[in-house]
Amino acid sequence: MRGVSGGYRERASRLAGAVLWTRTAPPTARPVLPDGCMDLIWSEGGRLLVAGPDTGPHVPHFPRGVIPGLLPHGHEVPHGPESPQGLDGTGGAAFVGLRFAPGQGPAVFGVPAHELRNRRVPLAELWPAGRARELAGRLAAARETGDGSAVGGLGGAGGIGRVLEEAAGARLQDAGATTTGGRTAAVAAALARGRPVAEVARAVALSERRLHRLSLDAFGYGPKTLTRVLRFVRALDLARSGMPRAQVAACAGYADQAHLAREVKALAGAPMGVLLAPG
Repeated sequence: MRGVSGGYRERASRLAGAVLWTRTAPPTARPVLPDGCMDLIWSEGGRLLVAGPDTGPHVPHFPRGVIPGLLPHGHEVPHGPESPQGLDGTGGAAFVGLRFAPGQGPAVFGVPAHELRNRRVPLAELWPAGRARELAGRLAAARETGDGSAVGGLGGAGGIGRVLEEAAGARLQDAGATTTGGRTAAVAAALARGRPVAEVARAVALSERRLHRLSLDAFGYGPKTLTRVLRFVRALDLARSGMPRAQVAACAGYADQAHLAREVKALAGAPMGVLLAPG
């Protein structure tokens, strides 16, 4: 989500297609909403968590002091007298995340996206132990030295963000993702434009069955579900810009305003008015 309140900031990542974000704020009651993406998230205390692709609203449930899977689309964080000092020095809990473009995450994490669907998993459960420890050490050093403060407008989180970008970039290079990601990106782009599944399959020289398997591995769900999620993301962005609902429905590719309302409720668990409310 762009331009939200509560200490959230983002910028385009140096990693093509990804977004680097940070949040330093007290808790909110908003759930995480599906966006077709996967995130690598660092939190105060050095925790590294992977947030898989969601198919509906994700409301974290956790004991005090345990950091849930967080995304910038609205989330809860532990806060209070025992909360750690934030990167901005305000005392708020701090989170830095690298949000990958749809289809990009599996090459970074080393598992098919459908294995992480609707899940939050420690990075150490996915990466070789030595590599996970090395990244944790680099992040700790960046946190302690304040390396890269104010990089990209993210304040003291800039150094941590750069380490996340470098680690993810190395994984993508190791996986040869630069040679295999073109088809995945083409599928995501076509589905985001509302192209029929059969048309998309022909365009990338796959049968519909093989396209479905590719979609499960790359995005975490089949092409029809990805279409719904990406259309929802576009509708939410348009609605946040102040566009009237009827126009949002038409521009985002819904049959009518009632169709928009049903899909928003199904994917977000709440009507559009609630999603747009401040706070």
